[in-house]
Parts: sequence; structure tokens; C-alpha cells
Amino acid sequence: MTDAKPTDAAPNDRPVLLVVVGSTRPGRVGLPVGTWFAGRAEAHGAFEVRTADLKEIDLPFLDERHHPRLRRYEHDHTRAWSATVDAADAVVLVTPEYNHSFSAPLKNALDALNAEWRHKPVGLASYGGISAGLRAAAALKPVVTALGMTPVVPAVSIPRVKSFLGDDGAFEANEVLDDAAGAMLDELARHHVALRTLREA
Repeated sequence: MTDAKPTDAAPNDRPVLLVVVGSTRPGRVGLPVGTWFAGRAEAHGAFEVRTADLKEIDLPFLDERHHPRLRRYEHDHTRAWSATVDAADAVVLVTPEYNHSFSAPLKNALDALNAEWRHKPVGLASYGGISAGLRAAAALKPVVTALGMTPVVPAVSIPRVKSFLGDDGAFEANEVLDDAAGAMLDELARHHVALRTLREA
């Protein structure tokens, strides 16, 4: 395992990692996967970890009149989502694969904002059947790049995701997935430092 060591700073001074659960379907696997990853990120120690569950947030479909780059939001739910993303220094998108792509609620959540995403490193944790959600991750990369984000190369790709669910429904990672998460978190921590000047500017 190559986990970065936590800094000597107080926990509140750590950069914020936002883990976004991108599935909203009943019976979804995304929430157990997101819960596991958030716990793994907490144990990693480099970030203050926050989770955004898109099912719980329940953003309406693009209901703002003005382009998000203007940040002239009229609705409280958009302002709240803006504040959540704005506070993050790095992002992980937990994504299912639906018909060779990612979910509509995740696309809506990304498109609802603009500058809030800019100059932030992003990691992709995808899941599915035999494909491990790789086509969803591939579809996400040009989208997050267009928003000014920097996707890191290490990724978490979970094949046959339901085989990792315990009797209680919790996600139980194996060593390969655990190490992949650690490598992605290491890279997010490094990219956060490299991109921080651009975000502050």
C-alpha cells in the first residue's frame, strides 16, 4: 500500500474530499460502494471526507434560467449544491454503468455548476458487471475535463460488484480494490497540492 501520510495540520485544516454517489435507483449498489470508499478515504488520512448522495440531494433537472458559469442561481437547492462543491478541494465520482455510460443524475449534477468544479482533481470509482464500469468512466473523462477538472490516472474499477456485497448489504472490498483506492487517494492528494494555486487564483 502506498498511502500518503497525513500532514501534521489539525484535521480541520486538511483538504476536503467530496465523494459523490452517482446512482439514485432503488436498490442501488452505489451507496454501499460510496460508503466503503468514504471510509477508506478517512483511513487514508490525507483528507477531510464528505459524502454527497445524489438521491438524497435530489437536484431537479436543470431548472436554472441562467448559465451556471454566471453563478446567478435562483433556487436554494442549486445554491446548496454550489456551496457543497465549492468547499471541496478534490472529488471522487462513484459511478454505475448504464448502457455504456454514466447516470443521468450524475450528468445533471455536473452540468448544474461550472466554476465550482474548476482546477480540482477528480478520481473515478466505477462499478458494474464484467466491464467494471470502465465505459462509464471513459464517458466521464471528457465531461469533467470540459469543466476544468483534472482526472487522475489511478482508478477504482469494480467488476461483478454484487459479489462484493455482504449479507448485510455492505460493500466488502478485497485487497486489490483496497490498494487501488489507496493509490487513487495518494494521487488526489498530490494533485490537490499542484492545483491549489490555480484554485486560489
